[in-house]
Amino acid sequence: MQLHMDSHHFTHGQPDWRAAVLAGVIAGVVFLALGVILMALMTEGSVLEPPRMVAAIILGRGALQSPQAFSIGIVLAAFVVHFALAIVFALVLGLIMTSFNLDSSMWMASLAGGAFAVAVYLINFYGMTRFFPWFAEARNWASLFNHIVFGIVAANLYMRLERNASPRVKADAGGPS
Repeated sequence: MQLHMDSHHFTHGQPDWRAAVLAGVIAGVVFLALGVILMALMTEGSVLEPPRMVAAIILGRGALQSPQAFSIGIVLAAFVVHFALAIVFALVLGLIMTSFNLDSSMWMASLAGGAFAVAVYLINFYGMTRFFPWFAEARNWASLFNHIVFGIVAANLYMRLERNASPRVKADAGGPS
């Protein structure tokens, strides 16, 4: 397989917003499931702790109180924030992939999704801790791994689900030169 680096320059392609939203929702479900599994394997902490951290983004620090107590309001707030962010991140990823023709192959989509996810992880767990200091507690390999899986799943689903209104040539992706 030959990769033409010059084929990944900025283009004015129109992303498939429907595909990006669907990819974000599905990748968000994968992120949640994997997060619960990793949390159970990695720590003795409560499975309710991550949802409280996410809910605290909109509910404030009060959502972090009583980590062992179940609250339907906190869980619902966490779901709303989680899926809103998953969709927004998938929309941005779809825009990047379409704009730079990174949806030309599964390998390229995976690479773009993984790199995007690492950037999101760094911004969330190092940059955003100024506003949400409790996120510093979640800096670990499992969180990074979970983000990378999200990015790869979102990118590959976007690529598989996208519909092109007008068929565009995939810029000589892997073809003979």
